[in-house]
Amino acid sequence: MEQYCAKVVWNRGEQNFSDNKYSRGHEWKFDGGLTVPASSAPSSVPLPLSVAENIDPEEALVAALSSCHMLFFLAFASKQGFIVDSYEDNAAGIMEKNEKRRMSITRIDLRPHTVFSGAAIPTAEQILALHHLSHEHCYIANSIRAEVVITPV
Repeated sequence: MEQYCAKVVWNRGEQNFSDNKYSRGHEWKFDGGLTVPASSAPSSVPLPLSVAENIDPEEALVAALSSCHMLFFLAFASKQGFIVDSYEDNAAGIMEKNEKRRMSITRIDLRPHTVFSGAAIPTAEQILALHHLSHEHCYIANSIRAEVVITPV
């Protein structure tokens, strides 16, 4: 068993709280020392109560899934003798009401673009197989209910 931790910090400061007009800006602190500015999404809590330039939980979920998938893809490609020069994914999540009529990330689209070099360049079928294998092993994909659609570019 592994445990992963994050510290989430928000402070009211001098803001009024009871009028519901407080900033949703906060920080995520990680064990390696990195602090990430976070906030609610402006689509959830209008500006200026949200901080548009900060990462929001919905974006973080999409990024975590994309990152996890990529890391497995790179590992499996390397084990199969392929050289990946670059990997870029324009991932997107869809939020809508789920079957319980609650707002939920119901679908995440991964659109990975990979560039290979070397003597062994994978075929389109091999790339799809690598993505399928990566999806099956991705911890984040195995943890969420959202549909994940992978469309290599």
